[in-house]
Amino acid sequence: MKSIKLSRYPLSIATAVVIWIVCMIPVPETPLADVTLIDKWTHLVMYAALTTVIWTEYIVRHNTIAWQRVLVFGLLLPILMGCAVELAQAYLTTCRSGDWFDAMCNTLGTLIGGAIGCAILYYKKHR
Repeated sequence: MKSIKLSRYPLSIATAVVIWIVCMIPVPETPLADVTLIDKWTHLVMYAALTTVIWTEYIVRHNTIAWQRVLVFGLLLPILMGCAVELAQAYLTTCRSGDWFDAMCNTLGTLIGGAIGCAILYYKKHR
């Protein structure tokens, strides 16, 4: 597999960094705290957004799709990042706790983002 130039994916990197920061700082009280499972929805949306950004940047920058690369960088790595974030919360912070249900929501969000990426790819090919 050819090396990947990370500088070509600034939005993907920025989104990943923001997710890491948000997931490692204390959670402030918000009016949404009363919404059932709001933290799970937040995880799902964050990872759907991350994966959509990764796929979109890839699709915009390439005319042909290297599926092995897309599956690794656009699905596997975000899933692994979601698990790593939960482990980091459990073992590296005192203000957060790791939760495997959060990791499952991260994975589901990644899969939703991948589906959105496939839809974007379909649209690009058929417009």
